[in-house]
Amino acid sequence: VTDLRISVTKRCNFRCIYCHDEGQGPVLAPRAPHADEMTAQEIEDRVGIAREFGIRSVKLTGGEPLLRADIGEIVERIVRHIPDVSLTTNGSRLAQMAGPLRSAGLKRVNVSVDALDPEAFKEIRHGDLTEVLAGIHTALAAGLKPLKLNLVVFQKTLAHIPALIDFARRREGLRVQLIQFMPELVGHADWKVDIDEIKRDLEARADRVLTRDMHHRKIYLLGGAEVEVVDPVHNAEFCANCRRLRMTHDAKLKGCLNRDDDLVDTRGLDADGLREAFRRVTANRVPYYGAYVREYPKRNEPADVATA
Repeated sequence: VTDLRISVTKRCNFRCIYCHDEGQGPVLAPRAPHADEMTAQEIEDRVGIAREFGIRSVKLTGGEPLLRADIGEIVERIVRHIPDVSLTTNGSRLAQMAGPLRSAGLKRVNVSVDALDPEAFKEIRHGDLTEVLAGIHTALAAGLKPLKLNLVVFQKTLAHIPALIDFARRREGLRVQLIQFMPELVGHADWKVDIDEIKRDLEARADRVLTRDMHHRKIYLLGGAEVEVVDPVHNAEFCANCRRLRMTHDAKLKGCLNRDDDLVDTRGLDADGLREAFRRVTANRVPYYGAYVREYPKRNEPADVATA
């Protein structure tokens, strides 16, 4: 394992229609951590142990992590141990926070943008696109690069992919990340689209196709735009090349996004107890597709064009 994703809160001020939590709102403003959320000190303690196990990058997630009033302190504490810290956000508060977070040591951000049409954005995410775009521009100016634009690929977002790719092509520092909709988490199987067909289309138009080590994700270079596809569903290759651990907002360590039967509660543990928790979770990791789940539809994926 080389990467750790830490959820710092379940609270969110958006209500995305594909989210299994659908926000914890209403959330009007950032505030101190709830009683069930890890404190900044607890997060630092766990990151310090994670470094001993070869973790070399940390990504902060939520909910919406910028709803933590102490998010800057959290970043400062993490970079004392692991300098490569990034964050995924809905972008609603990024215009106010990009500068302070960069000063705290944050390296990069992912911003969820499922459509560049304001009405479609509001329908899908129940948020304000204007605020998000302002946050993107401010983050780029602050040096939070590369900035990845996340789009969840399902029926309602399919038509918005070309505009997002064009948007990224015209602005230095932006990349696009197309994330396969995961009905196994939220239902709505009828919203699915054929992600492999999208990959074949991207491949046909790409100047070059790369394969990233993490998950063996495909990266398509299209006339100055970089488009990465995150496609875990029914993908044994993706799961076999996962190097990630996860920490929930309430301090439970887990080896897989899709599983909740492997949770190890780390609340109240001393350093030796935390080390044993990391050993236990790491030892119990298996590919979700291919080992934990063995029966699933086979996918028809294109052949590799190049690797890097």
